[in-house]
Amino acid sequence: MDQQVLLPLLLSVIGAATPLLLAAIGELVTEKAGVLNLGVEGMMLSGAVLGFAATVATGSPALGILAAAAGGIALALGFGVLTLTLMANQVAAGLALTIFGIGLSALVGADFVGMPVEPLAKLDLPVLTELPVVGPLLFHHDALVYLSLLLTGGVALFLRRGRGGLVLRAVGESAEAAHSLGYHVVRVRYLAVAFGGLTSGLAGAYLSLSYTPMWAEGMTGGRGWIALALVAFASWRPGRVLLGAYLFGGVGILQLYAQGAGGIGVPSQVMSMLPYVATIVILTVIAAGRWRGRLDAPACLGKPFRPST
Repeated sequence: MDQQVLLPLLLSVIGAATPLLLAAIGELVTEKAGVLNLGVEGMMLSGAVLGFAATVATGSPALGILAAAAGGIALALGFGVLTLTLMANQVAAGLALTIFGIGLSALVGADFVGMPVEPLAKLDLPVLTELPVVGPLLFHHDALVYLSLLLTGGVALFLRRGRGGLVLRAVGESAEAAHSLGYHVVRVRYLAVAFGGLTSGLAGAYLSLSYTPMWAEGMTGGRGWIALALVAFASWRPGRVLLGAYLFGGVGILQLYAQGAGGIGVPSQVMSMLPYVATIVILTVIAAGRWRGRLDAPACLGKPFRPST
């Protein structure tokens, strides 16, 4: 494939994968603590509209990113109050959070539909950015792309080697045992849920401030659900989340390129289904096959915990 075609394709894959990676790595931490939050789509939409609105109001993309992160955390903590304090069903509360986020984003974003903003600035690194092929591919992205990679590496180290990661995994595997050892299970889960909200808000901010620098209602397009599936696809392992995000991002971009090329005789609606069909097929294969990864779900995932004392 010609370099002039391959390089833009690879850059597009990186852009498509970044929101998936941000949302999925936060949900992985949340689920590692034993909490299933199905509200990722709603938190992403809220982060997207709040980040966009704050950027338009202040002229500062940095404040927009902070607003998106704060919005995601606020919604996540609301979910935490329902499920961790009031002991509501996690599945129902997560679905309610998504519905709430969809409605909230449509309300807040009504005055911003179709309004463009300048995309996030690319970080130019002297000498490195000027390298042929490798330079623009690796060293010419905005801050959120690099942040997604740093967060993934940080989460991997935290879960594997950090004492806090050990506590988090203990809470997700056996909340009662962790509680008996003196760990504050509810507090750990609140922190994990808040982290998931933060990264979902950042994922939304990336969509509205960088990937497509404008606000459009429902602009996440189901990416929150793909991020949820991605965690299971990756067997709750950060490294596999990274690979899976770029795989699903690549599938999404390839279907766009295929539609643009024309002449393939397949309706555009069918091509648009490809990322979601790929998600279903891969998860079905994992569930039906003899894969060790399907046994790696935290033992207490989705199970409520009420301290006995």
